[in-house]
Amino acid sequence: MKYDVIVVGAGIVGLATALQLKKMKPALNILVVEKENKVAAHQTGNNSGVIHSGIYYKPGSLKAKNCIDGYHLLIDFCKEQNIPYDLCGKIIVATSEAELSALDNIYQRGIENKLEGLRYIDEKEIKAIEPHTAGVRGIVVPQTGIVDYKVVAQKYAEVFQNLGGELKLNTKVEGVKSNADGITITTNAGVFETKLIINCAGLYCDKIAAYTVADLQVKIVPFRGEYYSLKKEKRALVNNLIYPVPDPNFPFLGVHFTRRIDGEIEAGPNAVLAFQREGYKKSQINLSELFETFGWKGFRKVAAKYWKTGLGEFYRSYNKNAFTHALQKLLPEIKKEDLVPGGAGVRAQACDKEGGLIDDFYIKELPGQIHVLNAPSPAATSSLSIGKTLAELALKQF
Repeated sequence: MKYDVIVVGAGIVGLATALQLKKMKPALNILVVEKENKVAAHQTGNNSGVIHSGIYYKPGSLKAKNCIDGYHLLIDFCKEQNIPYDLCGKIIVATSEAELSALDNIYQRGIENKLEGLRYIDEKEIKAIEPHTAGVRGIVVPQTGIVDYKVVAQKYAEVFQNLGGELKLNTKVEGVKSNADGITITTNAGVFETKLIINCAGLYCDKIAAYTVADLQVKIVPFRGEYYSLKKEKRALVNNLIYPVPDPNFPFLGVHFTRRIDGEIEAGPNAVLAFQREGYKKSQINLSELFETFGWKGFRKVAAKYWKTGLGEFYRSYNKNAFTHALQKLLPEIKKEDLVPGGAGVRAQACDKEGGLIDDFYIKELPGQIHVLNAPSPAATSSLSIGKTLAELALKQF
């Protein structure tokens, strides 16, 4: 079976890429393969549903550019397809004087990234927006919103297929070979040939790339983010979205409160090492994948540098009192009994050999191959923009 392009992975980035490529060049014969029996089965289907504004990201970075461009493309797509969304805004709150400098840095990034309506708020204004929140100073980010990304991804797949694209579920890639005629992809559902492979395999993107790339320099380290949900009778404690000032040493935003599009309030996530790449529960362990993580030189450097922070995250994972205490920094009234177990997601975090947790999107190009090797948050918000970028890269190879 021969195709012009095969996209590996039917998460939101893979589907957006296939859709954008099909729109740009309808004549291309494009296939998306997905090992699960549905689209958006992993990172896309387990995130918090936030439409990010782009305030956190370094101006000029791929994250900043694609988030801001993707934001507008996503809103337009939701309007066109009648997908429910809500631009409810959020506040980022400094809970102590020590956090004010970092808050100023975030505000400055927002200004440089040309966010609209950004403004500082004092303690009184924080209470006016979120009456139960404690803070000395904050930032209002009106462009932030919420949406169900599973619904968005399903609609991407539907539109792509309506344009003549092909989607094969239950199709797991078991080998990739590059040869003079193109790329041969072996799967559990047969062998496919293509002129170009676009690897959007998320938690397994490095594994797919390793079939054809000798010295990859990065490895995916899985970090699980665990959430609690507020009991229904306690949802009134949170109006919309409340975020802390994040630790600049980590590509995570810290525990926060998120109103979802269905009205549920999520509290979290933490960030703990997952013991398998798709380990959504503490009990899920894949020894081969775990040893591979610990065997990676870069991860050992990360662990040596941040072991105290890591132990703190694990402690909160196993101790509800500690998790509650972390949440009380933003919402002092919250009690342990107000929280019920929620979901969890696993973030595919690329780590380089020198112990760097790669913060920006990372794309590696070779003849006949494009590999997306780091696409963490805000990849969902950015998906149509990343898809457009990848589609443009792909067309240059034809």
